[in-house]
Formats: sequence, structure tokens, C-alpha cells
Amino acid sequence: MLIQEDLSLEEKLKILSDGAKYDAACTSSGVSRRGRPGFLGNTSAAGICHSFAADGRCISLLKILLTNQCIYDCKYCVNRCSNDTVRTAFTPQEVCRLTMEFYRRNYIEGLFLSSGVLYSADYTMEQIYEVVWRLRTQYRFNGYIHVKAIPGASPELIEQTGFLADRMSVNLELPTAEGLKKLAPGKTREKILRPMRQIQQGIWGNAHFLDGEDQRKIGSGERGGPSFLQGTGAGFRGGAALLREDLAQSGYRPRNSQGRPFVPGGQSTQMIVGATPESDLQMMSVAQALYYNFGLKRVFYSAYIPVNQDESLPSLPGGPPLLREHRLYQADWLLRFYGFRAEELLSEEQPNFNVFLDPKCDWALRHLELFPVEVNRADYGALLRVPGMGVKSVRRILAARRGGKLDFGDLKKLGVVMKRAVYFITCKGKMMEGVRLDQDYITSCLLGDERRSVWDIEHKDCYRQLSLFDDWKLEVCPSSEDAVKAGKGEL
Repeated sequence: MLIQEDLSLEEKLKILSDGAKYDAACTSSGVSRRGRPGFLGNTSAAGICHSFAADGRCISLLKILLTNQCIYDCKYCVNRCSNDTVRTAFTPQEVCRLTMEFYRRNYIEGLFLSSGVLYSADYTMEQIYEVVWRLRTQYRFNGYIHVKAIPGASPELIEQTGFLADRMSVNLELPTAEGLKKLAPGKTREKILRPMRQIQQGIWGNAHFLDGEDQRKIGSGERGGPSFLQGTGAGFRGGAALLREDLAQSGYRPRNSQGRPFVPGGQSTQMIVGATPESDLQMMSVAQALYYNFGLKRVFYSAYIPVNQDESLPSLPGGPPLLREHRLYQADWLLRFYGFRAEELLSEEQPNFNVFLDPKCDWALRHLELFPVEVNRADYGALLRVPGMGVKSVRRILAARRGGKLDFGDLKKLGVVMKRAVYFITCKGKMMEGVRLDQDYITSCLLGDERRSVWDIEHKDCYRQLSLFDDWKLEVCPSSEDAVKAGKGEL
């Protein structure tokens, strides 16, 4: 299908920003870089604003495709080559112009640039590199840039782009090779994992630091190579952990001739939820292996939204699986920050998450032999596994109990969600009055709040990406009394 050459820049923007809304793999920068004299922009944590669409996807950056033309025919993708749709493409100069103009107007704080594959992987990656190079050198843009690494592109192009971008990502798309073969026949697991491995090597410096024997082991899977997808996940000392140990001894971190580090914000990926029949256990096992073996910063989960008609695609009478996506994100948080393992949260007997209970509560109810936990004596790991307690609240507890014994009132002040935690803890050796350690009793108490949360998630029916041009329209105009209160700051 031919690319439309006569479209205006605004028409291209509408088409290519709409085509990018299904890519969930963008988030805050993960980079802290202050402004510099002679440059425009920064990547401080407060500088990346976040706006969220109704389905929860982060759209804080200028999020566009370089082109919606693609040589692949992925059955789930709106930009598949067999779709009859208007095709267009930005030039690198146009992307730079849009980024700078939107930045100067304070609409955005950075760029998220994805793309279909135009002509070939190398040609597309070369265009992406030119965008980033122009922004950094010609426009002196010092803000956050997240770009896609195109599977199949030459390692040299990916390396040069990595020295200019803050974050790179390669979408895994589907958790198993079988699913990829069925719905994306033009892509292979090896082709996707190769740039992932290269980015990991560049981030940790092993492409230049490790000797030939170590590089051979990495390539063959002996140190966390692509063979991880054949199993259910790796141990905590996976390939990424071993690379960190190697480089910690040398203090080495690769930088180019201008002193710029390689992909300082790390890499991420995305998996589609519900397009293929894999269980939650399979998805979490793959995510766990990616974290441990490839050192990923984030794994994003995108509920499958039917945009094409194909007999290979599932029918979704209940709409996109947003609740399942929500549960996967909750479990992903437990993997990254709470010390849980995929095989602890799920099993072959229970391969999918509980619909009505979040993964942490569900795990606690299945392991009541570990509770109640005494908050005045338990260590960090034990407290972190109590429902209703997070990383911050546990650290506050550890600091506060040095000054004396804590009671239930103190825990609430420290940020503990007592409506969940109260069933699993004791203070000064006693549970709260009226609470008993019984699975059926606790489940019935927890389900009240969880069912309301489930309803909110399942009734989200808007997938529109937030517009950069106009505000959301209110169905009912505010009254004059409300307008006056808003002006006085009383609302």
C-alpha cells in the first residue's frame, strides 16, 4: 500500500498518534539529568508529566509512530500490511519539529517514538537514529527520549541509537513462540531477543568488558541466554545478576566519545494479554525470566483490543480483559519489589489469578500458616508480605518501632492499609478485637472492597488516547454557582 505524500503535518500527526496508542510500553524516564547551559529540556523525575487515558495507559510523552506502514502482517495489529487504511510517514525533520514545538508549548516533556517496519528493519532503524541524532545535536534537546529497537536491524544502528536515547524497548508481543508463530508469522523469537540481549550487554558493559568465553556463554544461554523461554523462569541469580557482579568489580560503564552512557533508563518490553490462550502463570514466568536474565526495567501488559477481523483471533464478548491486565500488573509489582516468585503466586493447579482478590491477598489466604505476623518483631521480608503493607510503610514501621512498641493506631498513621492488614498481624502479641484467623471469614471481609474495584475495572469502555489538541468535553455544563466556587478555589 502506498504512503500518502500529500498529507499535512497535522493530518500525519492525527494518524500516527492514533496508531501508537496501542503500545503501552512507555513510562516515566527512570533517568535524572539536569538542564545544561546551551541545551533545552531535562529528564528530572518531576519533569516527566503523566496523563492517563481511561484504560490506564501512560501517555505523558509525545507518543507517535514514525510510520504506520509495515511489511509484517501481524493479525492483532491495526497497522498490519493487509489492512486497508491510510498510510503515511514522518520525515526525521518533521518528528524533530513536532517534538520541539510541543515541548516549547509545555505540552510534553519528552518523546516516545515507535514505528512500523518501512521497507526493511535497517531502513526504519536508520530513520529512528536520524531523529534522535538531530534532536541531540542540531536541536540540543536534553529531554527524555524513548525509542523502539527494530528486531532484525543491524547491531551498529542499535548501538549508535542507544548512545543517544534514554530508554529503548523491544516488544516481545506474545509470551510464547507458538503464539507468535500463529499470530505474527513474520516475526521470530530469536529475532526479538537478539536486540534485547545487545541492549542488555551495552547497558552493563559486557559487550566491551567480558572476554570471548563469557560472550560465548551468553550467546549459548549458559549465562541467561535466549534458552530461558523454554522453561518457567530463572533463579534470582540469572544472567543480569551475574553481569552486574562482573561489572561491579571493575566499575566499568560504557560511554561513547561524547561521554554519553548507553541507554541509561534501561529497556522495557510489552506483552499482549488475551490474544493467545496462555495462562497467567505462563505470562508471569516469562516476565520473571526477562527481569532476571535480560535485566529489563519494566514489562508492560496490554489487554488485547480487537481491531481486526480474523478467525485466528479470540472473540471477546465481555470486552478487553482489563481486569486480567490489572492483576498481572499487581503481580508484576510483587515480583519486582516484594520478593515474590511467579511459582509462589500461581501453580499448575491454579494457573490464573483470582478474579475477586488481588494476588497478594490471595497468596496470604492460601498460606495462613505464616500468619499472623507480629509487627514489633518481624523482619523486613515478613512484613513486606503482609497485605496492606508496602515498601514505604514497612520501612516506616522498622524505623518507628525503635522508639517503642507499635499498636494498631500507630500502623494506620504510618500508611498501612488496615482494612487488609488487620487480618494478618498482631500488635504486642494480640490481634485486633473481633478479628479471627479464619480463611472463610477473612475472604468474606475482603471481598466487599475488591468487588467494587473489579466493577470499576470491568466497566471501563473508553480506549481513546488523550488528545494533544483539545480537552475532554463535559456532557453537562457546570452551574454558575459551581463556576463561582471554582474561581474562589472552594471546589
